[in-house]
Amino acid sequence: MSTPSGFDELIHPSTRLSVVALLAATEWADFPFIRDSLSLSDSALSKQLHTLEEAEYLEIRKEGGGRKRRTKVRLTHRGRTAFEGHVAALRAIVEGAGPAAAPAPAADAAASAETTAATGTGQQHQRAEASR
Repeated sequence: MSTPSGFDELIHPSTRLSVVALLAATEWADFPFIRDSLSLSDSALSKQLHTLEEAEYLEIRKEGGGRKRRTKVRLTHRGRTAFEGHVAALRAIVEGAGPAAAPAPAADAAASAETTAATGTGQQHQRAEASR
C-alpha cells in the first residue's frame, strides 16, 4: 500500500499531531494551555514546538519580560495546510481499509448467528460430556 498524498511524517507522531490539532482549533495558544491540555512536561512540549517551528509549521512569540514572560504559539499557513493534508491522508487510509476489511451488515449478522448456534451446540455437548 502506498502512502497517500499529504501524509506528513513530521506531524504524524502522536505528540506533534496532538499539538498541531490543538493549535488548528485556535488562532493563538499560550504555552501553559498547550502543556496542560496535552499533559506534557515543559521540556517535552518545548522540544516538539522547536521541531515544528524549524519546519515553519509554527510561529512562537515571547511577550513580556522577567517572571511575566509569556510564550504564545500559533500555526502558520504552512502548518495549517500540512495538518489539513495529513488529516485528509489519514482519512484516505482509514476509508480505504474500511469496506473491504469489514463484512457487510447482513453477512455479519449471519456469521454472528452461526457463531451463537455453534457455541450453543458446543456448550450443550460439553454439558452432556460433563454429566457422564
